[in-house]
Amino acid sequence: MQKITILGATGSIGASTLSVIEHNPEDFSVYALAAGSNVEKMLELCRMWRPQYAAMADENAALELEKQLQRNHCKTKVVAGIDGLCEISSAPEVDMVMAAIVGSPGLLPTMAAVQAGKRILLANKESLVMSGQFFIDAAKQYGAQILPVDSEHNAIFQCLSQTVQTELGHCDLEAEGIHSILLTGSGGPFRYSDIGSLDAVTPEMAIAHPNWSMGPKISVDSATMMNKGLEFIEAKWLFNAKQEQLKVLIHPQSVIHSMVQYNDGSVLAQMGEPDMRTPIALSMSYPKRIPSGVKPLDFTQMSELTFLAPDMARYPCLQLAIDACYTGQHATTAINAANEVSVAAFLNCELKFTDIARINEKVMNKVCALSTLNTDSLESLLELDRISRVYAAECLRR
Repeated sequence: MQKITILGATGSIGASTLSVIEHNPEDFSVYALAAGSNVEKMLELCRMWRPQYAAMADENAALELEKQLQRNHCKTKVVAGIDGLCEISSAPEVDMVMAAIVGSPGLLPTMAAVQAGKRILLANKESLVMSGQFFIDAAKQYGAQILPVDSEHNAIFQCLSQTVQTELGHCDLEAEGIHSILLTGSGGPFRYSDIGSLDAVTPEMAIAHPNWSMGPKISVDSATMMNKGLEFIEAKWLFNAKQEQLKVLIHPQSVIHSMVQYNDGSVLAQMGEPDMRTPIALSMSYPKRIPSGVKPLDFTQMSELTFLAPDMARYPCLQLAIDACYTGQHATTAINAANEVSVAAFLNCELKFTDIARINEKVMNKVCALSTLNTDSLESLLELDRISRVYAAECLRR
């Protein structure tokens, strides 16, 4: 019986993880659940799963949850803030940690799990976008096992030899006969829209993803393809890839989740329904496979599989992220921070959809122009993240 802590339990990844556990009750048990401030949903989950601990990033929410649990005679203990999240991520009883807190707040508790040598089910791509080499080196130092949960990176992982799978972050793609990694993405809801119409996109339009059920922030990132840009950065670190070894393809049907092209002309692809329970189940059970609750693909129901090159005029955020990836850690940290601020402003109707890329570019350029940058520690990366958010807020005010 493997014990799991789920960071981001009230989100879509959290729900999918709990669904996989429901299908495999003899293999996994919930040790702890963590969320930001959604007391109502967390109370429901605690009553259902009876974890030993519940953690709330918001301290007032933690106090309210504690009261509600007492009223419901639930013995789950409540911890609060970043310290509480780190505590349940690194507890000796925990075997694996689902790292699914969206954005930079997920970095510290994920790093706590790394430093405790846990199996990390990595759904928080910002951990690698922000801390890259630092994160990869820490995993090796502390004996943590990183397994990618993002459907694209999990697909790539499945198409690689076991030699590469066990050397994530330090593998040699060329030596393993790999020509390139092909990251696929749906292109979001505006892949066929007139570019001139994108100024008028509303938050409701942007979060209506055609294929996947996701939270609002990641849905907007999919619409701008910043999500694919962040995945490009994540893939660079996970698979130790050179720039020419990474390519992005738009695949509207979201049936092929990514591919690996070998130097003999072979291409291996991982296919499946657009359901996150598939990559979650594999990451939880690797190297075995377990039931995920996802129905098999019915190939007779597929009309076509199409592929397009991304139009960077339509997706400037994707180009910015690719540029940042090989500029340096300061650039990727800056663009991630700026994007979180600009997307939040867009969702609050304070910013046009097309201004998200403009804010991101201004912040990245300003950070890259700084003469003294230190990115050799977690503290310096968090400070750079803070500075980038200040710059983004200044751009919004202007």
